[in-house]
Amino acid sequence: MNRNPAWKYLVLIVLVSFGLIYATPNLFVAEPGVQVIGVRNAEVNEDTLAQVTSILEQRNLEVKGISLENGTLKARLLSDEAQSTARDALRAELGSEYGVALADMPTTPSWLASLGAQPMYLGLDLRGGVHFLLQVDMEAAMLRSEENYVDDIKTLYQEDKLRYLTVKREGTGRIQAKFRSEELRDQALQKLSIAYPELTTTPYQQSDRYFFRAEISEATISEVRKAALKKNMTAIRNRIDQLGVSEPIVQQQGTDRIVVQLPGVKDPGEAKGAIGKVATLEVKMVDEDNDLQSSISGRTPPGTKQYLFRNGQPILLKNRLILSGENIIDASSGFDSQSGGPVVHITLDAKGKSVWQDVTGKNIGKRTAVIYIENTFETKLRADGSEQIVKKKIEEVMTAPVIQDQLGKRFQITGLDSPKEAQSLALSLKAGSLAAPIYFIEERTVGPSLGKENIEKGFKSVLYGFLAVLVFMVIYYRVFGGVASFALVLNLVIIVGVLSLLQATLTLPGVAGLVLTVGMAVDANVLIFERIREEIRAGNAPQTAIHRGYDNAFSTIIDANLTTLIAAMVLFNFGTGPIQGFAITLSIGIVTSMITAIFVSRIVVNFIYGNRRLESLAI
Repeated sequence: MNRNPAWKYLVLIVLVSFGLIYATPNLFVAEPGVQVIGVRNAEVNEDTLAQVTSILEQRNLEVKGISLENGTLKARLLSDEAQSTARDALRAELGSEYGVALADMPTTPSWLASLGAQPMYLGLDLRGGVHFLLQVDMEAAMLRSEENYVDDIKTLYQEDKLRYLTVKREGTGRIQAKFRSEELRDQALQKLSIAYPELTTTPYQQSDRYFFRAEISEATISEVRKAALKKNMTAIRNRIDQLGVSEPIVQQQGTDRIVVQLPGVKDPGEAKGAIGKVATLEVKMVDEDNDLQSSISGRTPPGTKQYLFRNGQPILLKNRLILSGENIIDASSGFDSQSGGPVVHITLDAKGKSVWQDVTGKNIGKRTAVIYIENTFETKLRADGSEQIVKKKIEEVMTAPVIQDQLGKRFQITGLDSPKEAQSLALSLKAGSLAAPIYFIEERTVGPSLGKENIEKGFKSVLYGFLAVLVFMVIYYRVFGGVASFALVLNLVIIVGVLSLLQATLTLPGVAGLVLTVGMAVDANVLIFERIREEIRAGNAPQTAIHRGYDNAFSTIIDANLTTLIAAMVLFNFGTGPIQGFAITLSIGIVTSMITAIFVSRIVVNFIYGNRRLESLAI
């Protein structure tokens, strides 16, 4: 009785191997380092590697290793102080063409990495990082919405050849239209009510002019605000993804604020630059009626603005915006079929397609210009050595081709310097533009020292709780307590292995989940062992007591753990951030503890006592 078939030993070996392989990477501490990437059309190559090596040698910074991987240069350093010094030196020498960022370099052995074994990500409270509170400019979002209404109403009347004098904004949420006659105004009101039923209109007269005022409803204003906040959160997530930050947190706070937490980011300036960066396109018509030289000399004609090509050559464009980044739903890099040069293929939304078809159809033979716009933040050093965040805006005309034919939903951008720049531009456009400006109103940096202190406290809490349970089990249940202790150790190793395999983020609440799991994991063994004691007291033979003890306790263990698992799932679904981290750790712990307490401990007990004639049990 109580024999183990061979497949159970095989499963046990697999469980132990899995736990050890995927939990082991967490024992290897990451090393401080810096990474260098090309910005826009700059490439990181062997020449960059030689230049970086020379700069670090000149500053007497000892490097543990330096490598070039997939267009990114990575250098390992000896200390956090050397890491910061290297970053400042490289930024000063390499200039704005290269991005230099602090990074934690993993030290996981290659054979483990080849199996997909990587350490767990650590949350902001354990690893350190930056915390931002962002304010969304809802007034700007409303202004953009009102301007869109003005443009759309003008287009509506122009298409129907309905003459108006002016259509313009009149304060927040209001649009005013002026006409020469009451008949024209009434016609305009009728068309407006059909096209935009959400607008509330009020007609009135002043002198010999006839007006109406269109007010945007509160429900529409609320939808505009919600949409702006949602789109900004999506765009921020996409920008953070390009930083390579593990498990960032982007959450809504109130009706107009966004919380961003970036674990492991040591450079707030770099994070600000990525979050605040707005890379987008605008398409405008070239003004070929006015004199460019007059604009160069300072006499810019009304309704126009002077821009510069990338090579510095000036060009005069009309102010009317035809397309913007909001109309772009997809962007991909490629090569022109005729010239072979790098291009970016743009796909427009329905509204953009309609406008683009109309404009290109009416302006064949004329020139249109594609303007690249980028708003970002740069970190500059003051005279006293402190850092200053400076906002920078780039506006440059990429190309100004002649419209050869009516275009539709798709078109391409030429005038790019390299395939790398085409890929970078496509990625930025695909990430999405911000629906409204954002402002950094709070910034907190959690230092690595505080993170290490939290890790140390968390490790001690798990260790002390773990040892207390082991000692109690061994003293109270003797040999069976030792079996439970082995199952408990394996349970903890498997939990860490699963979290590492899933690349989950461990936070302090997650550590609390581990501590709670340690206590709950042994509960199942206590139920089993007490049942075995009851069977012995009832006069059953030891082998029978073991068999019935495990079988009779099974349903009770399942019921108890299932109710806790349901509670954890509720916490995950309705909680946010740290609460979800706690729920995930607890859920994994519940599942693994049932496996180790019921399955693994029974294998070990059967290995020790199975197929033997017993007079008593050490329990």
